[in-house]
Amino acid sequence: MISAGDFRNGMTIEYDNNIYQIIEFQHVKPGKGAAFVRTKLKNIKSGGVVEKTFRPTEKCPQAHIEKKDMQYLYADGDSFNFMDVETYDQFALTADQIGDSLKFVKENEMVKMLSHNGEIFAIEPPMFVELQITDTEPGFKGDTATGANKPATVETGATVNVPLFVETGDVISIDTRTGEYLKRI
Repeated sequence: MISAGDFRNGMTIEYDNNIYQIIEFQHVKPGKGAAFVRTKLKNIKSGGVVEKTFRPTEKCPQAHIEKKDMQYLYADGDSFNFMDVETYDQFALTADQIGDSLKFVKENEMVKMLSHNGEIFAIEPPMFVELQITDTEPGFKGDTATGANKPATVETGATVNVPLFVETGDVISIDTRTGEYLKRI
């Protein structure tokens, strides 16, 4: 159990039969009345954000989130297959469970599975990936009126905005958290 006075950003707590991650917290001591802790909580499973206030002495159980390295093997129709690299156990998840977390991940790459009490609720791709451009329009010299970016499709099928000098066949580095182009390799 952790008291609200000990909240820190990034902690995970169990509250109202849900698992929340603390995005922001603020200790407030008004001039009149008792102190309280104002928090912004993100529901880990649904992704929704709620604001709650707690008394500093109020206690919540801390949720234990397990992160495990898994290898993304392949997609087979509506199922995505993974393998535990320690035990070599294979299992499949549906497209609804995956969401768009694998849009920058190629087959046979490592991802992190996040689970609580054995139930997988999220997949974390690597922070940065290197992908090849499969299709993009040619950039023309002097065509900078629109911010000097153009759309490009990478080998996983995702679309990324890239600078005009990037061409089909180039390998680029992408930040998977934001989906932004970082550099050409």
